[in-house]
Amino acid sequence: MLVIENLQTAHFGPLDLSVSPGECVAVMGPSGAGKSLFLRAVADLDPNSGIVSLNGQERSAMSAPDWRRKVALVPAETGWWADRVGEHFPPGAPSAELLEALGLDLGIGAWAVDRLSSGERHRAALARALCGHPAALLLDEPTASLDAASTQGVEKLIGQQLAGGVPVIMVTHEATQAARLATRTLKLANGQFANRQVAAQ
Repeated sequence: MLVIENLQTAHFGPLDLSVSPGECVAVMGPSGAGKSLFLRAVADLDPNSGIVSLNGQERSAMSAPDWRRKVALVPAETGWWADRVGEHFPPGAPSAELLEALGLDLGIGAWAVDRLSSGERHRAALARALCGHPAALLLDEPTASLDAASTQGVEKLIGQQLAGGVPVIMVTHEATQAARLATRTLKLANGQFANRQVAAQ
């Protein structure tokens, strides 16, 4: 279980949220409400206060890199720091099965990063996160730049993570996507979760 207690930054909060194993919580709200900043705070990428824990282990009890391996953030704008795609993955990863599931070329590891389209970058970043076998996922607009077929592939992979017991917090602007994947939808407005509702199944 991913538990967030009194999480606060200069932009929002305090916020409380518990996400059960295999549960997807969708976070929606107007542009500028702080949805992406909320995910960054959970990942401990920006200054914040509060207690965040995963399966009873507090974030403060481990190093930031260890926390981010366990609680993996896939941001809307992904970061790439080396020239080749494969340099961003551990040896032997990603698997052909994962690449095929995301509709990516099996030889993508040898490609230059600047060859990737925005959609390919986002799918490759998801593959990069999943290769680390995270215990929780934070997804920021996971299909915003994707076509229908790619969206279906990404949502199928998210569903597989949920079926495996991984808790997921997903920022999305698409109510239909929230309805497909989430058990709860929260609206972030004025620095607070304004409502809680059960998404249609």
